[in-house]
Amino acid sequence: MLDIVPHPAPTSTQPRPVRVMVVDDSAIVRGLIVQMLEKSPEVAIAARASNGEAALAELGRHEVDVIVLDLEMPVMDGMTALPLLLAKQPGVRVVVASTLSQRNARISLDALQKGAADYVPKPETGSLVNAAEFERELVGKVLALGRRRSAAGVGSVPATAPRPRSAVRPGVIAIGGSTGAPPVLLEVMAGLKDNVSQPILITQHMPATFTALLAEQIERAGGRPCAEARDGEPILPGRAYVAPGGWHMTVGRSGATPVIRLNQEPPEHFCRPAVDPMLRSAAEVFGNRLLAVVLTGMGHDGADGCALAAKAGGRFVVQDEATSAVWGMPGAAAKTGLAEAVLPASKIAPWIVEACR
Repeated sequence: MLDIVPHPAPTSTQPRPVRVMVVDDSAIVRGLIVQMLEKSPEVAIAARASNGEAALAELGRHEVDVIVLDLEMPVMDGMTALPLLLAKQPGVRVVVASTLSQRNARISLDALQKGAADYVPKPETGSLVNAAEFERELVGKVLALGRRRSAAGVGSVPATAPRPRSAVRPGVIAIGGSTGAPPVLLEVMAGLKDNVSQPILITQHMPATFTALLAEQIERAGGRPCAEARDGEPILPGRAYVAPGGWHMTVGRSGATPVIRLNQEPPEHFCRPAVDPMLRSAAEVFGNRLLAVVLTGMGHDGADGCALAAKAGGRFVVQDEATSAVWGMPGAAAKTGLAEAVLPASKIAPWIVEACR
């Protein structure tokens, strides 16, 4: 079933709305998602489709900025359709909307590696009607990704990649990211493999089902032990620690030993885990031995923590605008004026390696 919804052209004084296609085999879910998106005057529903094959046909007829894509559909499922959709209309952004089963979480992470820009955990059909958190996250990501595509190349901030300043050798590396960050994170971890011995703390905006699977991917890519962090465990060289979904991961001390501390204090920037609590606490414990990295993501989580890291004598670098899916978090951190470098995704790991020598 295909539904085409015409929208009036924007006037010269209005920005062009973000054009969205919703792909889901359930007519009820399609309708609810469309209703959520249409509450925003900045969104225009370009088309709807009930499976991947129908979505490909619609993409041939309409310019689309963002596709909201279900995974489990008849005829052609979301994973099969994903690379075909990206090839048919280069530059289109795909947001996977999937229920929070472990199987779908694994498939969603695979989709991120294959070109999807982000995902939104989808409640069960019956609870979609009052799913305010799902709506907030979905609309926010669609707008951020759609605006990013519309503004691609306009007013971008150039990367700067100076050699790391002579400084105290880092004692810990702390990495934060959100929208679009998982593939970059795996690229960075692969580049650090066998090249740095410092412990690595990672906060990625993700729900609980996802973070355990992300840790598995990081262990494979980075060639170092990696797992969801546990409260009270020591922070040891050669290991990586992922903030578990639903918990802020911070740094404390047990005697002279830095340790992981987990808490369920209120979300920051609508997120738990959030990057700022990790960086604030790491700056307190490690001081000038903290090296922070902020990857692509919506909002400004991490900017305040980076400023505190710099104030404590630590250092931070951010991903550049050109290689970010959304230059929100890294852009906010860069705008503090305290970043040591603004780097393309491919240059982050080499820079860290140089800084750690």
